[in-house]
Amino acid sequence: MRSLFVVFAVFCVVLGDNENAQLLASKTILNQYAVENKDLTVEYQIYNIGGSAAIDTQLVDKSFPESDFEVVHGNLEVTWQRIGPGYNVSHVVILRPKKSGYFNFTSAEISYLPSETAKEPQLGYTSAPGEGGIVSFKDYDRKFSSHVLDWSAFAVMTLPSLGIPFLLWRSSKTKYEGIKAAKKAA
Repeated sequence: MRSLFVVFAVFCVVLGDNENAQLLASKTILNQYAVENKDLTVEYQIYNIGGSAAIDTQLVDKSFPESDFEVVHGNLEVTWQRIGPGYNVSHVVILRPKKSGYFNFTSAEISYLPSETAKEPQLGYTSAPGEGGIVSFKDYDRKFSSHVLDWSAFAVMTLPSLGIPFLLWRSSKTKYEGIKAAKKAA
């Protein structure tokens, strides 16, 4: 995915206007599993592939409604005063999904002035991770917990089936060893 992004960036540099700032932005969900009531990390990366600095760059992500997500750390609206040519910036937001189910992770909006003299802001969007499932905590815990209580119950239930035959064997062994020792002594 990243190599495709780099090839696209090089293509834009070769064919594009190098006088003004040109921003490429990506949005990535860093978690392998999105789980209800557990932290979800979202990373935004912005690359300036143009020939001048991007001024007053704003990143706004309205795709995480407050009814479905709680912002734990970071902001969904960020501003950078200046992103120099050839530089990149990144921003991370930690969210906590409030409910499970399928969710469409759409793109964030980015706006910036492409040069010092520009009056109209340039608008763009980040890449969109697409639809993803948010797993309920109960299902996640069932699949990935250590199951200590389950294994303890299994050990307690198997103890009689292993312990009773062992005790019978042990008592027989000591009984016959006592008889054998008495015969040798006599």
